[in-house]
Amino acid sequence: MSEINKIFNQEPEEPIFIIEKDYDEVRPTANPPKQPMKRWLVRLLKAAAIFVCFLLALYAYRQWDYYYNIGRVSVSPKENIEKLQQPVKAETPQVVMTSDSLLGVALDLYALHGLHATLTFEEPDTADTSVYLYCRSCDHRPDKSYHGTLVVDGKEYQRDQARLGYMAIADGRQVIGVSRSDKVKDYVMERGGSYFRQFMLVSDGDIAHHYYLHGKVERRAIGRIGDQLYYIATRNAETLWGFADALREYGFIDVIYITGGKDYSYYRSTDGQRHDIGDATEYPHEKWKGIIPWLVFKK
Repeated sequence: MSEINKIFNQEPEEPIFIIEKDYDEVRPTANPPKQPMKRWLVRLLKAAAIFVCFLLALYAYRQWDYYYNIGRVSVSPKENIEKLQQPVKAETPQVVMTSDSLLGVALDLYALHGLHATLTFEEPDTADTSVYLYCRSCDHRPDKSYHGTLVVDGKEYQRDQARLGYMAIADGRQVIGVSRSDKVKDYVMERGGSYFRQFMLVSDGDIAHHYYLHGKVERRAIGRIGDQLYYIATRNAETLWGFADALREYGFIDVIYITGGKDYSYYRSTDGQRHDIGDATEYPHEKWKGIIPWLVFKK
């Protein structure tokens, strides 16, 4: 009887329900695993990185070629400063004109003896007997700014190292050279002198790697053989490369370009007689009056 009472006195069991799902439950995690990058995207990024590296290398080469690949240089800025510090050589003031033709280029060469250069914005009078030769110097833009550095009587009008050649004038002496450095310009400014930059045609007896003026026109230049400076003009229209190559063949060590190949100028022979260079009908130059920096050689 007791066993029967136990059976009837037991508490009923709670049923257990089991629910089965046909899919796996996805629970969000704080750091889900990263999906692998698709192969085509990896290849695209690698190609883009290689292309960017190529552009950077090309830019670096062009910067080096522009600023440092000057070629041979005959006189350092320090050496030219030392030349400007030397006493002025006593020499009879004169311009000795000769003509020659090399490699098919006809040249007029004006050796400058015992003369002192200046830069001025006033074009010389044809009757001024103190002027033995004058010509243009650096180029200017339509907005009246200048191509390349320009210093006149110690005042800097433009600073631009794009052109490699330069002419420096201080204390009655003048030199030409090739350099990106501003050391000579700074020295000239301290001395109240003048300075301008132009294209380099010949450096240390070698022609330039690049020429930026094309076509055939009359050409002008200032060149050096030893310590002797020359003003040079072509009698016919020439390419810049042909002009430079003829000057190299002639024996010039350094040559810088002078703008205004057809512009009027003049020189005086040993007897004081004025001889016109270029078209005399262009004198005086009214256009850009007061803007053109004239390179003037006086006794």
